[in-house]
Amino acid sequence: MINRRHIRVKVMQSVYAMQQSHNDDIIREEKFLKHSILKMFDLYVLNIQLLVEVQKFAAKKIALSKKKILATKEELKPNTKFLENKVINAIAESISVESYIEMNNLKNWEIDSEYVKIIFEELQNSNLYKKYLDTVENSFKVDKSFVIDFFKEIIAPNEKLAEYFEGEIISWSDDIPFVNTWVVKSLSKFKETSIFVVGSLYKDKDDEDFVSSLFTKTVLKHKTYEDDISEKTPNWESERIADMDMILIKMAITEFLNFPSIPTRVTINEYIEISKDYSTEKSSYFINGVLDRISKEYISNKRIVKIGRGLI
Repeated sequence: MINRRHIRVKVMQSVYAMQQSHNDDIIREEKFLKHSILKMFDLYVLNIQLLVEVQKFAAKKIALSKKKILATKEELKPNTKFLENKVINAIAESISVESYIEMNNLKNWEIDSEYVKIIFEELQNSNLYKKYLDTVENSFKVDKSFVIDFFKEIIAPNEKLAEYFEGEIISWSDDIPFVNTWVVKSLSKFKETSIFVVGSLYKDKDDEDFVSSLFTKTVLKHKTYEDDISEKTPNWESERIADMDMILIKMAITEFLNFPSIPTRVTINEYIEISKDYSTEKSSYFINGVLDRISKEYISNKRIVKIGRGLI
């Protein structure tokens, strides 16, 4: 499921896009933001389903090899350990995965099957695959460990696959690292006695509401926040502050004033970390200093009201 950090990143990107395009249609942009987050689930399911499609490809290769006129002993009696992998078979039998694919018409691996072949060939030539086939132990633990390593070492770092995803939906370029982690967590948590379920996009209704609220309140109040920011940056004209830094500071102020259950320090730390990935080299220090001064003033003026002990 999507976490608050990535929600903030998606909101940041939408605010930035709205600002750069000089578009003031907040309703349309909010819909696009939610759609962009929803499409992350497609990317997650496509990665999960890719494991199954690679296994199907392997099965077809084995079946064709058996039909050769001069088939070798190995081809007539192939090692089927990969085809019998308990985790991949559980995904293949998952009604949850199958239903999502059908409902959202995810035919990517049917239309663009060359990527399934690319991943299979890389897997087949890897030491990971050879070691797995040679493993005598036949257990769920061994199967799960292999699948996790298969995803982490073969699928996740594959550049051609990443380029394909980025070509499908441009926003996926930023979502790929998060979704890869999401897939690994899902595989790691899967138990032998369980049925594989894709789960939900949001942790709860609060996280889903957080998307709209953070976005709309930041956009509607961004001009008001500029006055407070300018007071805390007397040696900086607003034009000199990086656009991304300004957006992150405004989003943090929105959290200070509108989300009583989020500790002030958590908000500051979150935007410092995001700035390290999306802004300039020195942005994290600048943002930390500005937000620290603004939060202290808000607290002294009682503009920040937090619920619960230790949340300031």
